[in-house]
Amino acid sequence: MRSSLTLVGTFWAFLSLVTAVASSTSYFLPYWLFGSQLGKPVSFSTFRRCNYPVRGDGHNLIMVEECGRYASFTAIPSLAWQMCTVVTGAGCALLLLVALAAVLGCCMEELISRMMGRCMGAAQFVGGTCRLGWAYYCAGGAAAAAMLICTWLSCFAGRNPKPVVLVESIMRNTNSYAMELDHCLKP
Repeated sequence: MRSSLTLVGTFWAFLSLVTAVASSTSYFLPYWLFGSQLGKPVSFSTFRRCNYPVRGDGHNLIMVEECGRYASFTAIPSLAWQMCTVVTGAGCALLLLVALAAVLGCCMEELISRMMGRCMGAAQFVGGTCRLGWAYYCAGGAAAAAMLICTWLSCFAGRNPKPVVLVESIMRNTNSYAMELDHCLKP
């Protein structure tokens, strides 16, 4: 089985998968920002948090010492965090989609042309949205790799289609143009 990717394209597919998994993993982990509140360590991301305060009896604040997500999208504390949740999630989804297509390009002939590789690189550039704990740096590093390295590598990922393959695919059609082309190519 022949790949539709060059050697550089195979490396691009592997790196695309690694950056997509790193970005998506860091998106779901609540370790972006660290601090302390009421003497307890706290951490959070756009839609998850660990060790957070809640109102107890008599309007006292008590610390819930567990990790969890907000009860609903509107419970996320600010519009900026809500927008970040949506944009970052969409970016991760886009990176995963491109990575899946790139990996499939390793197994399927003529799936990714040079132009398709460039379009997928542009999608990776858009999907590499950035996100201060270790998950923040993981997301930032993965986003930078997706935006810079994967975008550049995608320009060299696909093979140029062979003219014979293009003619054969045209000839397989049953329209009049294919019949004319078949007539012209016969000696």
